[in-house]
Amino acid sequence: MAANTTDAVTNAATADETAIGYEQARDELIEVVRRLEAGGTTLEESLALWERGEELAKVCRRWLEGARARLDAALAEPGPEAGREP
Repeated sequence: MAANTTDAVTNAATADETAIGYEQARDELIEVVRRLEAGGTTLEESLALWERGEELAKVCRRWLEGARARLDAALAEPGPEAGREP
């Protein structure tokens, strides 16, 4: 059954990577960390959780990098006040 858990987690990670929003990825990552810290899982389950956590962290990082790029682009554009004299 552990192999099925690992496969399910891997498949979910691949599908969610393109469809999951930042908040959902962050919330799931928090839950993964909580479960890992609580212990009581088998080694196989812990490894599957760890791998899922890594994927969720990548999703969060991509969202944050995208937000940073959009913010940088918005700040680089001259605003309506750029042509005015003080």
